[in-house]
Amino acid sequence: MRNNQVRLNCGITMPVIGLGTYSSQNDRETTELAIHMALKLGYRHFDTAKIYGSEPAVGNALRKEILDKTIEREDVFVTSKLWGSDHHDPVSALKQTLQKLGMEYLDMYLVHWPVKLKPWACDSVPKEEDFEKLDLESTWAGMEKCMEMGLCRCIGVSNFSSKKIERLLDFASVTPAVNQVEMHPMWRQSKLRETCADHKIHVSAYSPLGAPGNAWGSTAVVDSPIIKSIALKHKATPAQVALQWGISKGSSVIVKSFNKDRMKENMGSFDLKLDDQDFLEIDNLEQSKTMRGDFLVNQTTSPYKTLHDLWDEDI
Repeated sequence: MRNNQVRLNCGITMPVIGLGTYSSQNDRETTELAIHMALKLGYRHFDTAKIYGSEPAVGNALRKEILDKTIEREDVFVTSKLWGSDHHDPVSALKQTLQKLGMEYLDMYLVHWPVKLKPWACDSVPKEEDFEKLDLESTWAGMEKCMEMGLCRCIGVSNFSSKKIERLLDFASVTPAVNQVEMHPMWRQSKLRETCADHKIHVSAYSPLGAPGNAWGSTAVVDSPIIKSIALKHKATPAQVALQWGISKGSSVIVKSFNKDRMKENMGSFDLKLDDQDFLEIDNLEQSKTMRGDFLVNQTTSPYKTLHDLWDEDI
């Protein structure tokens, strides 16, 4: 296995390519098969979340391999996320996650969105009456407690803008190790990457290919004529160009394909070297965000009345 790891500010290392396990079908068997296959191909980082419903499948597949002595628990890096309905009690939420995974600890636990919901709001698209006032200070204190208790090795955030990161750092005793956000050649996040670099927060890219397989995603990245011509030049694929771009920017990438050939192709992005001309051309691509978060914006109960409130200057 290629030793492509990044060292986080909390002192642990994380594999640069992770397998995302969100799928709209959320078919347990398919997910488990994909994880077994991914392990064979060298994947060691697995990304799940309460709201994906894939925690039991991820845990099952990994436990089976650990029992079979194919891998040890220490060999894999497992990330999960705190949903808005659990902001009032991250410790209990993480204990539930660990129960579903059948594991004793997580490597990384992230606040999924800067949004607090009522404890029973377990839909991925909250209803208007589900929102509560965000009290990030107490949420983060709960996350720090998870770490103190040894339930996870590191804590971080997801979908946080530069401004929200700065605000969190005003009171955080533990700096987040990771900010997992949408990032790809057509949503480059240069300002956010600078903010995070200033505080040694690692940026992890979800939808690093623009989420072509998802209902809300787009094929704009892999279909981009510029990305295609760079791929042709290097005898690579558009997906490999997009992933190598993210890795070259110092980010980790969470890829989500359960197809063996694509998984293999994604791993092949490590072998590609982009040149200055490639980076220049990518920097000139028009930007557009795919995961806009409209479902978290409303005029009445959400702390975010507009998309600008949710992303601050980062949109």
